[in-house]
Amino acid sequence: MTTPDTTKTLVLASNNAGKVREFQAMFGELGIRIVPQGELGVGSADEPFGTFLENALAKARHAARETGLPAMADDSGICADALGGCPGVHSARFAGGHDDAANNRLLVEKLQGAATRRAHYTCLLVAVRHPEDPEPLVAEGVWQGEIVDEAAGDGGFGYDPHFYVPEFGKTAAELTAEEKNRVSHRARALAAMAELMRARWM
Repeated sequence: MTTPDTTKTLVLASNNAGKVREFQAMFGELGIRIVPQGELGVGSADEPFGTFLENALAKARHAARETGLPAMADDSGICADALGGCPGVHSARFAGGHDDAANNRLLVEKLQGAATRRAHYTCLLVAVRHPEDPEPLVAEGVWQGEIVDEAAGDGGFGYDPHFYVPEFGKTAAELTAEEKNRVSHRARALAAMAELMRARWM
């Protein structure tokens, strides 16, 4: 399947600097230039849905509609087993606002006395060639770990300082960028999406 040259530029439906760096690192290898939607004057889309998939698709379609370019969006969050998958799609605003410290405090508080501290990050990634694309590419990445009471590390963002990764014996915030970019939920989703793009769009 061939696509127009505009696929070399892909609008990212996010202005999160951390995400932008991770996306650029992965898709630059495919000759794709990632442009945050804010640079094109596109505002954030509504995210009214209860699933990562629906929110990611809504954001990708919004960015494609506003720019006339192919677009990609992710919806991601942390899901605690003992809380039935919460915070889930509400991870960024778990404590009522975009405040990582407050979100982490609330999650730790809710897990006090829980039978398990197991949790996982999920990243659901969607790419569309145009807003009405009937065949969006969908990739998922999951990163298993557990929530610890004491924060450790100053890297990453979100829940990383409290997300302990047994295979490394460290929290996600203590990992180097290179380590995280190999094993994180977003890294896994990005790698899967890159393979889909090679197979379907290149």
